[in-house]
Amino acid sequence: MAHAAQVGLQDATSPIMEELITFHDHALMIIFLICFLVLYALFLTLTTKLTNTNISDAQEMETVWTILPAIILVLIALPSLRILYMADEVNDPSLTIKSIGHQWYWTYEYTDYGGLIFNSYMLPPLFLEPGDLRLLDVDNRVVLPIEAPIRMMITSQDVLHSWAVPTLGLKTDAIPGRLNQTTFTATRPGVYYGQCSEICGANHSFMPIVLELIPLKIFEMGPVFTL
Repeated sequence: MAHAAQVGLQDATSPIMEELITFHDHALMIIFLICFLVLYALFLTLTTKLTNTNISDAQEMETVWTILPAIILVLIALPSLRILYMADEVNDPSLTIKSIGHQWYWTYEYTDYGGLIFNSYMLPPLFLEPGDLRLLDVDNRVVLPIEAPIRMMITSQDVLHSWAVPTLGLKTDAIPGRLNQTTFTATRPGVYYGQCSEICGANHSFMPIVLELIPLKIFEMGPVFTL
């Protein structure tokens, strides 16, 4: 999870998030180069008193600064489209979880385990144990295996919500009357936190998401639910 004074993105826990971090660094370097070039040209323009006629009227230069931005946009668009299509792929999921957004809590259904359903509420401050995180911990965590493709079916029962876990690179809208889906494969065990990322009312800040990811062998022995 994020920590105080963190500048970069959270550590990746899924291949999609690793790709997103790589694309972020790729785009950021292009932005740095553009800013440096523009500032350098502006500095030269403001500090020199000489006027070059080749700059004031040069077809070659106009051609370059028209084509170069187009090439830069292509270099940004191609990796972006690749990641977009990768995130939409659903390849034979091992487990399907249905998540339903409410004002202001989440309901989870393990469709592959006889329709096991439970609600997940934020823990009030009076019920926090030492080590629990205020406004982030819940009474019932979602327990999932690592190294297995998981499909999340996401919807809402009342207003717009958004199911988001940054370390997995996930953010999917929960829309009433519509069933959206996303998929991920976690690469390491741990407890990972997310929150509703769509303003959904007065208590929008109080419907966190907690995933407890455990090794596949332990999960296969029988789902461990903190109910």
